[in-house]
Amino acid sequence: MKRSIALIACIVGAAAGGHAVGAEAWPSKAVTIIVPFPAGGGTDAFVRPLAQQLGAQLGHSVVVDNRGGAGGTVGAAIAARAQPDGYTFFVGGAHHAIAPSFYKGLTYDIEKDFVPVTLIAQPPQIIVAAPTEPFNDLKGLIDQARRQPGKLNFGSAGNGTSHHLAGELFKLQAGVDIAHVPYTGAGPMLLALMGSQVDLAFDGLGSSAQHIRAGKIKPLAVAAPKRSSAFPDVPTAAEAGLPGYEVSTWYAMWAPKGTPQPIVERMYAEVQKALGTPEIKKVWLSNGSEMPRYTSAEFGRYLHEEVQRWAKVSKDAGIKAD
Repeated sequence: MKRSIALIACIVGAAAGGHAVGAEAWPSKAVTIIVPFPAGGGTDAFVRPLAQQLGAQLGHSVVVDNRGGAGGTVGAAIAARAQPDGYTFFVGGAHHAIAPSFYKGLTYDIEKDFVPVTLIAQPPQIIVAAPTEPFNDLKGLIDQARRQPGKLNFGSAGNGTSHHLAGELFKLQAGVDIAHVPYTGAGPMLLALMGSQVDLAFDGLGSSAQHIRAGKIKPLAVAAPKRSSAFPDVPTAAEAGLPGYEVSTWYAMWAPKGTPQPIVERMYAEVQKALGTPEIKKVWLSNGSEMPRYTSAEFGRYLHEEVQRWAKVSKDAGIKAD
C-alpha cells in the first residue's frame, strides 16, 4: 500500500512538474492570434502592434491570422476548434458579446468554449459622418434625421457587430429612423464612408482616428462619459445633446478551452507587460484607447455583463440576423 501511494504521488508530482516545465518552456515556436475580421479594421489597429511587442518579449513570432466573416463569428468558430496547445489565441471584441443574442445556431459559445485571458484595449465608439454631409455636429444629425425619417443611413462592419448595435442603440435613444448598411468589415465600411457611399458610422475610435486626422471623415461625438485625450475638441454624446449614449468598442484576448492554465497565465502576464511599454502606450493613446487592467476573472465577469446588455438592446430594437 505504501509503495502504491508513493507511486501515485510520484505520478501526480511528475504531472504537475510537467505542466510547470511546459509553461516555462513555452513558446518553442510561433504563436498564432486569430482575428475574426478583415485586415485594416479596428482590431488590427491594436492587435498588430501588440503581436509585434509580444513576439519581441517571447522570442518567437506572433502571427496575426485574419479570418473575417459573419460579424466575426466565422473566425471565432475557427478559434474555438483550434488545438488548445498554447499556440493559438483569439482576439475579438464587443461584437462577440453581441453575437449570442443576434445569431442563431452559433457553433461555439463565447463564454464556455474559450478561456478569458484579458481585455487589451477599450476605445470609445465615435459617431462619424461622411465629408459631404451638411451637418457638422450631433444636433444637426438628429435634426435632419427627424425631418427626413429613413433617408439617412449608417454603415457597419457587418450584421451583429458593435457598429450595428451602436447604431440601433442610437436610434432608440435619439428617436430617429436611420437605415443600416452592413459591410464585410470596418475597413470596407470606412472606405464607403470616406467615399460618401454611406452617411454615417458608429465606429471604434481605433479605426477612425487616422481618417479623422486626415480630414477624410467628420467626428460628431464620442460615446463615452468623458472626452478622448486623442481628440479633446470632440464633445461627448452627452455634451452634444444625447445623455446616456455610451458604447465601448473593446478588444480582448481568449484562449481555446483546454489550453493549459499555466500558459494562459503566462500569456496574461506577457500582455500586461506589453501594455506597460512606452511603444504600446503611444499607439493606444493615438487610437484613443484606455489602458485596461483587467485580471482574467474580471474580464470574464465583464464579458458576461456585456452579453446581457446587448441581448436587451437586440430585443428592444427588434433586430435579428438577415
